[in-house]
Amino acid sequence: MWNRKESPLRIEKRFEFDDYQKISKFMRSIDELCKKKSIYPNVSFGKNFASLTVFIDGEEISASENDFSKKIDEIFEQI
Repeated sequence: MWNRKESPLRIEKRFEFDDYQKISKFMRSIDELCKKKSIYPNVSFGKNFASLTVFIDGEEISASENDFSKKIDEIFEQI
């Protein structure tokens, strides 16, 4: 589940991995999705995790941003 944060409005999620190769595959897939959706989250990662933060431009999370977060979850589950 993505966490909703205020001031500024954003959604965040941390993904945990068994090994670094899975993080690399995840990041490549995220890159493709970002280009398709024109949504570019802030990303940080380490040896066994990747954290994504999507800052929301408007007053509410849009359908596009909701779809983006669901697609990222699907990518994670496939890795």
